[in-house]
Amino acid sequence: MRKPTILLGLLVATLALSAASPPNVAIGTMAGTVLDAHGKPVAGATVTMQTSDGTHPYATHTDAQGHFEFARYRTGQYDLRAYSKGMFSDWTKRISIRSGKTTEVTLRLPPAADESVVVPK
Repeated sequence: MRKPTILLGLLVATLALSAASPPNVAIGTMAGTVLDAHGKPVAGATVTMQTSDGTHPYATHTDAQGHFEFARYRTGQYDLRAYSKGMFSDWTKRISIRSGKTTEVTLRLPPAADESVVVPK
């Protein structure tokens, strides 16, 4: 009678510990800078990151130096885009987050609509 009680106790303890332990998930970081059309950092820009299949969107903002970071995300392929003052960068597609690594990306905003663009002849 004593053995089944001990075995049951061990089983319950094992299940409790396995439920509390997070699964072994590979994670990494995506970081970078948002620049304006003149190559200057953009503070307060919104950076959107989503998995390359278009799901799981995440967002953050740049700091005073235009830097952003998505820390501790699952490894995989992601698409990124920046937004500030009505201007969107192009999507930067299929950027890999690798296990234990930081992937660096630079996002560039286009010139503002009221800026004249001089095209050399």
